[in-house]
Amino acid sequence: MAAKKIIGAVLGLGITFGFCVFVYAITNNKVVIGYNQNYEPTQPIPYSHALHAGKLGLNCKYCHTTAEISRHASVPPLNVCMNCHLTVRQVNGKDSPYIAQLVDAYMNDKPVQWQKVNLLPDHVKFNHAPHIKAGKQCQECHGPVETMDRVKQYQSFSMGYCVNCHRRPENNAPTNCSTCHY
Repeated sequence: MAAKKIIGAVLGLGITFGFCVFVYAITNNKVVIGYNQNYEPTQPIPYSHALHAGKLGLNCKYCHTTAEISRHASVPPLNVCMNCHLTVRQVNGKDSPYIAQLVDAYMNDKPVQWQKVNLLPDHVKFNHAPHIKAGKQCQECHGPVETMDRVKQYQSFSMGYCVNCHRRPENNAPTNCSTCHY
């Protein structure tokens, strides 16, 4: 009998706590229906898109070479970074410890364990190639990456977000389920 009371109390507290979190989220406009919007992982080596894509003007596809031909835009291999960083070792006139880490990884054939930023549920398939071929700019989905020191998932990538884009007459994109779902 005592065990039932304890289980009942724990269950009651759990439900009450869950309800309080729900009420807090609703009243503070914290509810986001989507998938990982604003997810901003810490990378093993800080990389500023604001510097590279913004200030220096590197095109997204210079580093993310497979975006036009593949499902994935790909994380750049270190040899792409080394196109510049075999000679560029300083930031603001000072040797950069982060560039030194990058060079060390390259010279010693050690992979950098970059963290994936844009996440989708496993049952969703997305292919960058047709979107790039249709003339979509990276910023339409990824936001103003060229202003981000640390990249975050800008959109929710909810089903509604994607379907609404596909439904726009100027996009002429398919809306059947199998386009995006396995």
